[in-house]
Amino acid sequence: MVVTEASEPVRRRRHGKQLEAALLAAGWDELVEVGYARLTMESIAVRARTSESVLYRRWANKDQFVLAAIEHYRNTHPVAVPDTGALRSDLLAQLTAMSEALAGFFAIAAAAAFSGLLADTGLTPAQVRDRAIDAQQLPHVRVIYERAHDRGEIDLDRIPAAVLTMPFDLVRHDMLMDLKPLEPARIQSIVDELFLPLVRNHLRSKR
Repeated sequence: MVVTEASEPVRRRRHGKQLEAALLAAGWDELVEVGYARLTMESIAVRARTSESVLYRRWANKDQFVLAAIEHYRNTHPVAVPDTGALRSDLLAQLTAMSEALAGFFAIAAAAAFSGLLADTGLTPAQVRDRAIDAQQLPHVRVIYERAHDRGEIDLDRIPAAVLTMPFDLVRHDMLMDLKPLEPARIQSIVDELFLPLVRNHLRSKR
């Protein structure tokens, strides 16, 4: 009997959302490795083991793809919401975890923005920030405030939305400026000196 070499397994073809997720993940890896300026649709296709035409059927150009890859990475790496039993410790834990987990991501996103992404897309810095760095962070962590409301620590009916987003906006701002995790003292200052006095003032006004 003649024994032939086993043929190499046929790679299963990817489709739809699975294919799109694989392309975006490969694009993020390429962005991290070579940077925005050196990244091309060809290099992404090579890393993803596909053709450039597959990319262009979904994204018109490199800039649209990079924004999508940044958003995909952000959305697939959520920061877990803590439950410590108190608003202050919940916020300290959440902001610390957010700062530590996303500092590297912020550095990559900011580097892309300042390497040409802003000019090539025609977007403003604020628009790129919101596309790249989840402007809708609050819905993911609103449960922290809802628990605090149920415990009587805050009154969600009286606190302006801008106050609720403020701790997260300040952490995002600091990370964009410094491209590194915040110091514990800075996070504590945001919570104890800025946020909590505001929400407690709204609680007192209810009486």
